[in-house]
Amino acid sequence: MWRQTLDIPSNHLVLGDDGLPTAPQGRDVVLHTRVVTEQGGGPDKTILLSSPFLADTNYWLAAAYMHPPEDKGFDVLQKRAASWNSPLISVPDRGPFDRKVLARMLQLCKKYQVKIWHGHDYKSNLVGLLLRPFYKMKLVTTVHGWVKHTFKTPLYYAVDRWTLPWYHHVICVSEDLHERALKLSVPEDRCSLVHNAIDENMFKRQHAPAEAELRKQMNTPANRLVIGAVGRLSAEKGFNLLIQAAAKLIGEGHDIELWIAGDGDAKPELEKLIAQLKVGDRVKLLGFVSDTVGLYHAMDLFCLSSLREGLPNVVLEAMSMGVPVVSTKVAGVPKMITDGENGLLVDIGDADLLTDALRKSVRDPGMRNHLATQGRSLIEKEYSFTRRMEKVKAIYDRVLGIEEPATHQSRETPGPKVLEAVKA
Repeated sequence: MWRQTLDIPSNHLVLGDDGLPTAPQGRDVVLHTRVVTEQGGGPDKTILLSSPFLADTNYWLAAAYMHPPEDKGFDVLQKRAASWNSPLISVPDRGPFDRKVLARMLQLCKKYQVKIWHGHDYKSNLVGLLLRPFYKMKLVTTVHGWVKHTFKTPLYYAVDRWTLPWYHHVICVSEDLHERALKLSVPEDRCSLVHNAIDENMFKRQHAPAEAELRKQMNTPANRLVIGAVGRLSAEKGFNLLIQAAAKLIGEGHDIELWIAGDGDAKPELEKLIAQLKVGDRVKLLGFVSDTVGLYHAMDLFCLSSLREGLPNVVLEAMSMGVPVVSTKVAGVPKMITDGENGLLVDIGDADLLTDALRKSVRDPGMRNHLATQGRSLIEKEYSFTRRMEKVKAIYDRVLGIEEPATHQSRETPGPKVLEAVKA
């Protein structure tokens, strides 16, 4: 459906008798791997768009996603992948002790004669390293950020600390993640900074917010200003602070609505907060929204209130759509946004400063227009998805075409089979 209206490179997808995508003859296969729940997140847009953007190269990209067997959200991801003709393979995963996951991944590597395993989280990094003694392939990973803090977080850090130095190349999406990877003993010549990017042809404003179909569906008056946010409903997104800021502005008499698109385990807590502040008619949790382009079209202002992030795709999408952005100074955002020039920046976790920045934006339409214009210009110049994929392709070329660096003795030594595999 999207291909009819959006300029996505062609990538004809053929299914075999087993129902799995068929790799074209003579192409080097890259297998993207990741653990997902529900409808996934920002990294999935980057992963699934990568395949059509390299369709005219010597690489064929497919994605194998580990997910809970009964998770209906995976159906949404499959539909999104199909709309882009991006190969996506289901790998049911019943938890950390499900040995069938390793067997399934090994089967896929052999079936497709995978040349490069491209992991995207701690588990896919570990699985790739464990499989390499049984199937020789190059290992690449993208570090998207360690953002969700739970009781398992120390385990995630430990796995990354052990696996990342043994990968043939580590891609980091922001400067702080690049610095952290180097501190984890990833050799500098095998660690690259490649920012997230956006398809500026897909995310491009076509009409004014007041004309958006979604506003009509939400019965939002044309002259009311809509502040939007997108992300998983979890503590690290800081949506409680954003709701408090919106409630204060509403209490001051500003004619605004706040829409938050996304699902997650913090939903009951946020619903309770909205009820306590008595702003249920103006602050709306939209749930998962598949038409993100239509969502951005309806926004007058976008806000990222996150406490932890990498380089958020949602900020790139909003800027590409010509939506002015207010963001916390989280991770890679201050390297991208210049305060007052192409966005507004506030300190992390400060509800008062967040309120002040939103108030300033709400009151000044001229400033919003300036931020929107400069934001779109920045995306076109520096965060084009086409340019990003050129960098990624160069990394793939390097990984397949150069002799591996010598082993660093100062790193922790993995098990004998893994050490033998990495040296091979």
